[in-house]
Parts: sequence; C-alpha cells; structure tokens
Amino acid sequence: MHMVMAIIKPFKLDEVREALAEVGVQGITVTEIKGFGRQKGHTELYRGAEYVVDFLPKIKIEVAVSDDQLERVIETVAQTANTGKIGDGKIFAWRLDRVIRIRTGELDADAL
Repeated sequence: MHMVMAIIKPFKLDEVREALAEVGVQGITVTEIKGFGRQKGHTELYRGAEYVVDFLPKIKIEVAVSDDQLERVIETVAQTANTGKIGDGKIFAWRLDRVIRIRTGELDADAL
C-alpha cells in the first residue's frame, strides 16, 4: 500500500478527480493550500499599486492505493495535471505501514 500526494493547480482538480475515478480510485482527500516552488510567487497590480504574492493557491490531493495501482495513479495525475507551464506541481509517494477502517476495524488492503 502507498500514499500518493499531489500538489496541483486549482483549476485542474475536477479533471484529475474524474481521471482518478476512471482508473479505479474510490476515494480522495482534497485540501486547499498555499505555497510556492521555483517560481517564487509573482507580482500583481491592485488599484495601481504593485504587490508581491509569495504564496500561490494550490490543491493537495491525497489518495491511499494498493501496490498494483501505484504506477497507474501516478501516471494519471501527472498526465491530467500537466499544463506544460511553471507551477504544475509535484507528486509524492510513500509506503503505508498500516491502514485501519475505523467503522469496521478492517486492516490494510481490506480497509482501502
């Protein structure tokens, strides 16, 4: 089992969610976040005054997947979230040692 976390642009959320559903992902967690990477934010103009936006709005998607789903989920997110422009985001994956479904007590793969 693995946890996949993706940081993507907000307008890509619906497209990524639909693509993940098509490859068999049954549930995801989505969080609105702010951050920056190499682009280091940008400047904007408001009522004639210029100001710096250090933290850009992003979406964090988290999904727990079985080992056999891992590569397909990563490829799906990478292809769907890609715009070819700076700030497309990142995907992280790490191994899960334990998963427990609280309602039933099911463990690991059964809990996914």
